[in-house]
Amino acid sequence: MFAALGALAFGLRDLAANRRSHRLASGPAGDLVDALREPHTVLLTGATGFIGSRLAEALSAAGHDVIALVRNPKTAALRPPFRLITSLAQLPAGTRIDAIVNLAGEPIANGLWTRAKRRRILASRLRMTGAIVRLIGRLAQPPKVLISGSAIGWYGLWQDETLTEFDGGKNCFSHRVCEAWEKTARRARRHGVRVVRLRIGLVLGTEGGLLRRLLVPFEFGLGGPIGSGQQWMSWIERDDLVRLIAHGIATPSLLGPVNATAPAPVRNAAFGQALGRALQRPAGLRFPAAIPAPAGRRFRR
Repeated sequence: MFAALGALAFGLRDLAANRRSHRLASGPAGDLVDALREPHTVLLTGATGFIGSRLAEALSAAGHDVIALVRNPKTAALRPPFRLITSLAQLPAGTRIDAIVNLAGEPIANGLWTRAKRRRILASRLRMTGAIVRLIGRLAQPPKVLISGSAIGWYGLWQDETLTEFDGGKNCFSHRVCEAWEKTARRARRHGVRVVRLRIGLVLGTEGGLLRRLLVPFEFGLGGPIGSGQQWMSWIERDDLVRLIAHGIATPSLLGPVNATAPAPVRNAAFGQALGRALQRPAGLRFPAAIPAPAGRRFRR
């Protein structure tokens, strides 16, 4: 009996969550890449991820050609038309590529950062980015731009400081990963390619990522701040990130590091209150501080 009641409760919860997610879901994708006036051929890594899948959808809907690097074409949940490849070696030297967007890497939010996990996080990013630079080197006509993923973790762990690019990064694992990742991407400049290093904040969207995971406790009315709730969260909405990537491809003067975050960060407590209001749920419970809180930074633009 208790098992049946539990199944019913979870079923009702999931139904309510799905309905709310449908109301909050992203709209049509095609207009997200309006910055690209001319047809482009874009090579995209990480095309099946939370960000990459939306970018691929937007580019395709707007009539651009997408070459998507995937592990397994049979399980790649991408809406056609796409050209799916499983290795960069499949691309002949004469392949036309106008832009490369590199978002591939070991997921960082699907488990504890054990020593083995950290090795995979670093190695996967360096391996893929290095392979892209080698591809650029053998193409008869290199792309005009490489948009290479990075993260606001480049800045390291700070408190309430307002940072600029010239403050550098505080030494910690996230900084070391991002610095090595960006350093590898910068090698593409040797081939005359403009390189944009996209330092991405917490990406929000109901279809995945952080926000999707938070919907479960909030739907139960169990949402609220983590620990003190004073942690800064530098965030960006997923569609705005797609717009920014398109802007980066289309703007020849844009190069170097770009903070892919909304102009103003928020405290964790304020974020929880805003999410509770959006879902019409209370947000007064406090999670233990031992639970890893979303990290954020404050930037001076």
